Amino acid sequence: MKYNRILVRYGEISTKGRNRKKFTSQLRGNILEALKDQPSISVNASRDRLHILLGEADGDDVITRLSSIFGIQSFSPVVMTGRDVDEMMEAGLALVKKSFEPGKTFKVSARRGDKTFHLDTNELNYQIGSYILKNMEDLTVDVRNPDIKLNVEVRKEGVYLSSEIYPGATGMPVGASGKAMLMLSGGIDSPVAGYLTMKRGVEIDAVHFHSPPFTSERAKQKVIDLSKKLSAFSGKVNLHIVPFTAIQQLIHDQVPENYTMTSTRRMMLRITDMIREKHEGLAIVTGESLGQVASQTLESMQAINDVTNTPVLRPLIAMDKLEIIEIAQKIDTHDISILPYEDCCTIFTPPAPKTRPKREKVQYYESFVNFDELIREAVEKTEIMQIDGSSHKEESFDDLL
Repeated sequence: MKYNRILVRYGEISTKGRNRKKFTSQLRGNILEALKDQPSISVNASRDRLHILLGEADGDDVITRLSSIFGIQSFSPVVMTGRDVDEMMEAGLALVKKSFEPGKTFKVSARRGDKTFHLDTNELNYQIGSYILKNMEDLTVDVRNPDIKLNVEVRKEGVYLSSEIYPGATGMPVGASGKAMLMLSGGIDSPVAGYLTMKRGVEIDAVHFHSPPFTSERAKQKVIDLSKKLSAFSGKVNLHIVPFTAIQQLIHDQVPENYTMTSTRRMMLRITDMIREKHEGLAIVTGESLGQVASQTLESMQAINDVTNTPVLRPLIAMDKLEIIEIAQKIDTHDISILPYEDCCTIFTPPAPKTRPKREKVQYYESFVNFDELIREAVEKTEIMQIDGSSHKEESFDDLL
């Protein structure tokens, strides 16, 4: 049995009014991007549904990839047959067998898009249904709440049959809500923040701060691996790796110890904001959860936020750690995040960081140091990698040019 096409249902996009065409166009583009290594595939988008015509592509492989594309509520693989009733009955039997377990019930639901077909819907339901019942044991009919619903749609060009419904990733198509910069550490929280932001249709560029020799190449590779996991939901992620050693050492040497954490976060936010402006992002995303660590009190957030007027999105702000871990496990980033490699957020951590820092005090301490030149230099020397979610290969922009 070979699938010919996949029927995609929109979900939240269906609630949009005049802008619906824009969202469906974005979803169509994202699907084609995710399946770009399958040249035989084409996609037709209509007002209520979208059809992926498979050509020679492997339907099972496409099903696996569709499950992580935001904007899809559910989807069903479809088998196309000729208008011959015997052919329809054989295809229907094969589809029901694929979902069958002893004790399950089924029904046939036929529709005639072509009213000239020689059997009406009741005759089609009876003929296909009785054939399946004769050829399967322990299967019964339930017309109200069947476990398996075999849909049969007769059209002039052929007949389409489907029985399986796969859940989609829901949300909005990535790119439909603009672009933001995700401050990506090697921890559990920030990848989850990136995932939830992408689910609302935001394209993500990741920004990571690297401080060799205090942080190793293994720590850098860990962030690349996390970016790969995130790129599976968006098609690609641009990863910006910022050299941060000189700035971090200067903070450690010049700022009072209990304010080094606050000042470090402020410098990270300033650099991320400059990268955002350079690459035309609209917001910054962090993995902060209120009250989780010293830098995530309201007083700390106010002191850190002081360096930018750009919107800072914090999708995890009201979640506890167990809720965040549950999502990290679901999106397969958890086991990478718990690898024990040092991170720039954890080196030089003072034993007693200020949990209620004063904005005026941190501004005063930083006033004795000229950070501007070091920040510009860090932005200029930032390495950019494109992580491709469809092929799982990464290339530097220099290589591409």
